[in-house]
Amino acid sequence: MRHTPPVLLVIAHGSRDPRHAATVHALVREVRAQRPGVRVETAFLEFNVPSVHGVLGSLAADGVRDVVALPLLLTRAFHAKSDIPAVLREAPPSLGIRQADVLGPSPLLLTALERRLYEAGLTPADKPTTGIVLASAGSSDPEAIAVIADIAREWRHTGWCAVRPAFASASLPRTEDAVRELRALGCARVAVAPYVLAPGRLPDRIARGAAEADVLADVLGPAPEVARVLLRRYQDACVRELAAIGA
Repeated sequence: MRHTPPVLLVIAHGSRDPRHAATVHALVREVRAQRPGVRVETAFLEFNVPSVHGVLGSLAADGVRDVVALPLLLTRAFHAKSDIPAVLREAPPSLGIRQADVLGPSPLLLTALERRLYEAGLTPADKPTTGIVLASAGSSDPEAIAVIADIAREWRHTGWCAVRPAFASASLPRTEDAVRELRALGCARVAVAPYVLAPGRLPDRIARGAAEADVLADVLGPAPEVARVLLRRYQDACVRELAAIGA
């Protein structure tokens, strides 16, 4: 009898900005294209439909028993630690749910960031003379902020002139301050790389802060590398479950 893989439930935060949901759905389409044998569903914590409650109820009604819930988040901050576990605890009892890890950090996400920078006009030959602002949404969670700083340090070692973290909210520095710092450092050009998955209010704030930069990359969105990370997190969750059963 053929084993049916767990359903992958991608949980995004949601936004009043319609570009957000459109980008999430585009990413999920890329995931489905890369792994056609897995049923992939999408749900939102707020602002958009379908809701997490609604999708979980539909899955239970369909007779699904195994679900991997994947937070569509780049860092393990409040939503991954609190909001998503809370809503999953309210799932129908017939569902066996495991929560996958957040997407970041991952070398594949650095590759996706560089993809967006090259699409915006840079080339690999520009790396030694270009300073990068790694601009994230920001968080009040110290763990999440430390992860962004670690990613910036790691990315610097791949050949860029310099890499500085920046935040659209909750933390400092802001994008515009990091741009000016790299100018003062002597970088020939400055590029802003948004470390965000989809458009919205905070990515727009990043874009405004990039006004004095030479290059502004697009959000990560449905980059194939992002879809690959998502599927790796799904697979890791499946492997952990099998290991737990075997133990």
